[in-house]
Amino acid sequence: MEIGIDSFADKREGDDSIKAINNVIDRIVHADEAGLHVFGIGEHHRKEFLDSAPFMILSAAAARTKNIKLTSAVTVLSAADPVRVFQNLSTLDLVSGGRAEMVAGRGSFSEAFPLFGFDFNDYDDLFSEKLNLLLQIRDNEIVNWKGQFRAPLENQTIYPRPIQKPLPIWLGVGGTPESFVRAGKLGLPLMLAIIGGQTHRFRPLVDLYRDAWTKAGHPEEKCKVGIHSLGYVANTKEEAIELYYEGYAKMFTKIGKERGWPPVTRGHFESQIDAQGAIVLGGPDEVAEKILRHSEALGGITRFQFQMDIADITHENLIKSIDLIGKKVIPLVNK
Repeated sequence: MEIGIDSFADKREGDDSIKAINNVIDRIVHADEAGLHVFGIGEHHRKEFLDSAPFMILSAAAARTKNIKLTSAVTVLSAADPVRVFQNLSTLDLVSGGRAEMVAGRGSFSEAFPLFGFDFNDYDDLFSEKLNLLLQIRDNEIVNWKGQFRAPLENQTIYPRPIQKPLPIWLGVGGTPESFVRAGKLGLPLMLAIIGGQTHRFRPLVDLYRDAWTKAGHPEEKCKVGIHSLGYVANTKEEAIELYYEGYAKMFTKIGKERGWPPVTRGHFESQIDAQGAIVLGGPDEVAEKILRHSEALGGITRFQFQMDIADITHENLIKSIDLIGKKVIPLVNK
């Protein structure tokens, strides 16, 4: 199983943007040195996150790393131009020597739509059309295409072309059944974001994906399922809770206020870090066991991505956690 980290390039209170962005790049470099398999950068357009241009951050990291895969997590494709997205991703593949990937998704925040001039009411149609175009560009050097939301392409060549063929594009999903089926029909690897609840409850949706994959006739060995989950690894569970809870509660209470959710309580948090809960937090042994338990609950996963920096944890403690993932968690999971 591949194990890595996703980051939103969180800017801690009191940090300046220069320090924060360089800390993120340093963590990617450290993850590479520690033996992690993949590092993802999200896309948001909010004051507290510095990831509005994820391919810029990933390219800076590509020049300083050797082995780690570099991916978006996710690219808000509905509000982007697929031509430019492909060019950015393909350029990253060249800079990194063939280590670029992306997770295409619709995003869990809505600010990108008005920012780039799109109507949020076209949420589904925008994503479907733009994903179709992105895949055509990936698979064809000369593109003929016509859609609703942008000008047509007639015998259009699109460069640069990447090293990897095909360039890995995962489909990011939440809890919408149609999204799982779409990923299976298209033959795209699935990245499932589980930020709350109980992981085993997503099994019927993952089964929909696998069924759609099989019915579409795609090779079984290429069917991949990944999980993006909140989590943190410390020396002990007690230490992990102490470092994680306050920042987690603060961030998700803030987001919840925007969305009409109740404030985070300690009881809610405790339910999320228990054996069945979505948050993967604790010491290395406990975290490894939970990752394997989640994998079994979903019928087997090929990738697990920690989301750690959303909980306002210091750069130094994130580095320590990366070390524990590389030295202890990965060997335990893959023994």
